[in-house]
Amino acid sequence: MYHIVETEKSIEQAAEALEEAVKAHGFGVLHIHDIGATLRNKGMPFEEECKVFEVCHPGHANRVLSTDMRLNMALPCRISVYTENGKTRIGMLLPTQMLAALSQDPALTEVAREVEDATCRMIQDAS
Repeated sequence: MYHIVETEKSIEQAAEALEEAVKAHGFGVLHIHDIGATLRNKGMPFEEECKVFEVCHPGHANRVLSTDMRLNMALPCRISVYTENGKTRIGMLLPTQMLAALSQDPALTEVAREVEDATCRMIQDAS
């Protein structure tokens, strides 16, 4: 269900490397949520770092939405750069497994596989 890679990079280095990898694979970064900072700004004693990247490829998104508009709720894809117990990690939920819970359409399964292959390569490139 998860694809997580540990890296020796700092959270800042890993986030920068991921942003570059996303663009290199023809995807775009729609937004980066700094969840760690948000929680601390709200007074929560959160000590880890967590940046969630919303990434999208227009062609893949169009194929998904043209097949089943309800799947807009599963878009965009999210890749996280975070710390856990002093280690920096980059990870995501696997698109093929997420989509399998929502649809059995073979066309959508193929899109999910393509997105998963690309996002796994992004994570590897960033680590």
